Order: sequence, then C-alpha cells, then structure tokens
Amino acid sequence: MFDAQEIKKEYQELLTELVNPEIVSNWERFEKLSKRKKILDELIERVSSLDEIKKQMAENEAIISAGEDSDLITLANEEVKTLKEKEVRLQAELETLVKTDVSQENNAAIIEIRAGVGGEEAALWARSLFEMYIGFAKLQSWQDNVLDNSDTDIGGFKEIIFELKPGSGPCRDVFSKMKYEAGVHRVQRIPSTEKSGRIHTSTATVAVLKKPKSASAFKINPKDLQIEFCNASGPGGQNVNKRKTAVRIVHLPSGMVVTCRTERSQLQNKESALAILAARLSEQKSSASQESVVDARRAQIGQAKRAEKVRTYNFPQDRLTDHRIKKSWKNLQEILKGKLEPIINELEEQLPNG
Repeated sequence: MFDAQEIKKEYQELLTELVNPEIVSNWERFEKLSKRKKILDELIERVSSLDEIKKQMAENEAIISAGEDSDLITLANEEVKTLKEKEVRLQAELETLVKTDVSQENNAAIIEIRAGVGGEEAALWARSLFEMYIGFAKLQSWQDNVLDNSDTDIGGFKEIIFELKPGSGPCRDVFSKMKYEAGVHRVQRIPSTEKSGRIHTSTATVAVLKKPKSASAFKINPKDLQIEFCNASGPGGQNVNKRKTAVRIVHLPSGMVVTCRTERSQLQNKESALAILAARLSEQKSSASQESVVDARRAQIGQAKRAEKVRTYNFPQDRLTDHRIKKSWKNLQEILKGKLEPIINELEEQLPNG
C-alpha cells in the first residue's frame, strides 16, 4: 500500500546520501539513487496534486450539501466529476511509479549540439536541430532532458547538451536510432537576420554519446574530481539566481571539463554533469586507440567546416541530402518538426553498423 509519509522519509534520506562527496566514487550507486530520486520527485508531485484535488472536492461537496444556490450546485457537481476523473488518473500513475524498477537497462543517449561555421546563424541552426530532435523524440514517445546549454541573445545555441531516453513507445534503444545523427549538419538558407535576402551556408556539429548501461566500470575516485559551484548565468551574462547552483567538474586524469547550469539546484546540476562525464568516459574507454574523448569526439563531428558534412539542408530547394548514402528527401519543414523516421530507416538499412 502506498504510504506518503514513508515516501517523504525515503526522499530525505536519499537526498542526504546523494550530497555525500564519496558517492561519486561509485557511479553505479549514484546512477541508481538518481533514478530513484526522479521517481520520488514524480510520486511527491502527484501526491501533492491528489491532496489539492481532495481539498477542492471537499469545497464542492460543501456547496452541494448547503443547497443554497442551484447554479453553484450545478457547477460544483460538474467540477466534482472532473476532479474524480483526475483523481483516478493520478492514482493509476502513482501505482505505475510505485512499481517502477530503477534497475532496468538504460538505453539512453546524450546528444551534444554545437554551433559551427556561420556566426549567429550557426547558433540559430543549432537550435533548429535541437527542436528537430525533440520533435522526433516526442513522436517516438521518448523522454528528453536538457543537461546544459549556452544560448545567444537572439535565441540561438552556442551549444546544448541533452539526454534522450526510452519512454512509453515501442523503441527502447534510443542510441541505435540517434547514432546516425553524429557529424556536421550543413544548412543553406536565408537567415532571419539577413536583410538583403542572401542565402547563407552555416554548420552545426552533432555528437551522440551512449549513456553507460552499467556504470560498474566507472568507479570514479573522488580525488580525481575537482568540483566547483558558481552562480548560474543567463543570456547576456546576467545571473539566473544569487545561489551558487551551476556546477563545474574537472576530471583530473583525463582533463575533461563538464559544466551544468540549467537546473535550480546544485544536486540536479551535479547529477547532469556526472551523467555527461560518465558518457564521455565511456566513449573514451570504448575507443580502440584510447585517445582522449576530445579527440574521439572530434573524429566523430569533425571541425565543423562547411566541407565536412554528413547532411545538407537546402531550404531554397526544399531538400535534405544525406551525403553518406547519397540520397535526398523533400519537405524540410516537416522533417524539422521531427519526422526523421524515413531517413533513419534508410540509414539503418544501408549503414547497419553506423
């Protein structure tokens, strides 16, 4: 039976354990606790919603019992019906969350998009790619979570790092689909900032990192990490808040640096930073040459020069061309809304090993 007080007690105990500096020495444990925390977050949110529904239902029942105003009684009865439907849905969601097994296999991918050649237009193109992948994720019923981003004054992204993970849809292996997106994506279009109507060519790079399914190999020594906290900054450099919530982690042996600042708490940003670090360490370990992750990712995404491309999006001709398989598709607007399935299916068939 669901016990709200026990859940709240477990949540406080879990928070205490997560902020323990020694927990990062056992990534597998940290990952399991982080997953459990997310489930508890959702449980507590739904318990709070149920409490609010019960309060509203009691108020409406009081109006109905008073029997003083027929119009109010009618409205109260309608609202009680709506509230009962919400209550049933929330109860079902609670039951599902209570039964969720946090040890199930993780098939998530971490995507890094960075503006390449083209200045402000390249940053706007990076945002377009991000929105395309979020659209694709929604069509696949995947879950998305932004881990870090650095935006520009007019809404572009210098870089954005986000996680995609299985949801309720049939496709459970996110990485197997997204791995084909790695590389330089070139766009040819008239930027919104271009007054003369001239077509610009810009690029953005996409790196796709496989989030470790099992982090048992990443027994990270806390002594190998330099962790700093600072104020999170928004566009133009202004502080998002006065608390030091942004996290910067340096993995001393490899020199990897990860910064996260999107969340409002140190703990959430630390979780995101460690997730990115684990994915990059996994990439480094899986590299046959054992090069640094920077070199491994550079080999994947190139230098973002216009000639180094896996795909071109030509707006004047309404055409996407994938240069690896030398095939083109029309209807860019629909593709940029996330309708990538035909393209990825073709890549899977012709490039089965990625």
